[in-house]
Order: sequence, then C-alpha cells, then structure tokens
Amino acid sequence: MEENNIIVVEGLYKKFGSFVANDNLNFTVRKGEIFGFLGANGAGKTTAIKILSGLSKPTSGKVIVAGCNVKHEANKLKKNIGYMSQRFSLYDDMTVKENFRFYGGIYGLSAKEIKLKTDHLLRKLDMVENKDVLLKKLPLGWKQKLAFSVAVMHDPAVVFLDEPTGGVDPITRRQFWEMIYEKSLEGTTIFVTTHYMDEAEYCERVSIMAEGKIEALDTPANLKKQFKVETMDDVFVKIARKES
Repeated sequence: MEENNIIVVEGLYKKFGSFVANDNLNFTVRKGEIFGFLGANGAGKTTAIKILSGLSKPTSGKVIVAGCNVKHEANKLKKNIGYMSQRFSLYDDMTVKENFRFYGGIYGLSAKEIKLKTDHLLRKLDMVENKDVLLKKLPLGWKQKLAFSVAVMHDPAVVFLDEPTGGVDPITRRQFWEMIYEKSLEGTTIFVTTHYMDEAEYCERVSIMAEGKIEALDTPANLKKQFKVETMDDVFVKIARKES
C-alpha cells in the first residue's frame, strides 16, 4: 500500500446469492482527502461503505482501510474509523452529554478523555446549555452536527458519512460542510456519499457508481471536462443514462 493511501480497494466483489452488488471495484483514497462516493439508489454504494467500515465482509477482493484488512481485522478497524449513517445514528431518548459518554465508551476512550472531548465539542458546537437536553427535543440540523461530532470524537483516521445532509436545510448543510473541511485539514480522511450533486463539487475527487460498478472517478473539474458538461448534476445524468 502506498504510504499516502489510507484506503486501498482491489477487485472488490460483493454478492447476495446471484445478485452482484459490487462488481470489481478498484480505487484508492489518500490521507486527509475528501472523497465523494456517488450513485443512484441501488447502485451499490451503501453496500461498499458497509464493507469499508467493517459492517459487512466482501465476497472477494482486497480491502485495506487505515492499515487494517477489513475481512480479518474488523475489531481493530473500528478503533480507527468513525461512521455516521444516513439514518440518524444517536439515541433520541438520551441527553446530548449521555450520547457522548456512551459512544466515547464504545470507542474505548477513558472517562477523563470522554469528559475533555465532550466539553470541547459542546463549546465548539455552542451547545453547552443543551448538554442535558434529550436529543428528541433538538432540531434535525443540530442532531446531524452532533452525530458528526460523536463520529470523530476519538480522532479516527477515516470517517464514513452515508448521506449525512439528507433532509436538512441549506444553511445547516453549509455549516456541516465547514465541519467536514475542518476535520480534513486536521488530516482526517472524509469518505462521503451524497445525493446532492452540488456537494460533489466540495470533494477533492469523486467516484460515480452505476449498477454495482464504478463508471467514473476523478476530480469534479476533470469529470465535467471529460463528459463535456457544465455541472456535476449533468455528469451524473449522463452516466445514469449511459450517454457518454
């Protein structure tokens, strides 16, 4: 594995019976990169992200994430990654502070580390006064920013974000991406799936899947040039319609 590559995927296949969800995926992601993983519903991206984050095993192929072989070192991998699912992943019937404490314990942080991280993140989010509020009483946008903060509280090498901004307003989406940029500048690799094509422009490189295969992978600027279009939305439509 090249020293600068934090994710290496070679010949990844995932089959469910006779159905091929991931069909010979090959790509690398660099340390600190914001990498967009795009595709329509059913394209296979959520299956791939579950494999990369150790939640599922590949049928065949080589997948290395943060120095861990996902097929054989899933437990070791979990300490080196963060994960935020497209469905809100924190507990609504727990307070803000309790969620930090709970997930900090899962990530193996000490009680002192959890307290320090919680205090720091609450100040950063301007949510100190809300620390004892049940999550179900908070707006969705606040919940999503909390979920991201919890996913990175143990300073993972890679954080996987599966449709993180679905359903939130444009202002919250912008604030969320500011948080993503900040973590990337600190050296954390951001692996993000999104349905919003304008968000693809925020990524350093983008891959686009269709029917289980990666049909395109490059910078947003190069993809627009390659497909002779003005926007990433047009790139996506061309690939979806197989019009190149």
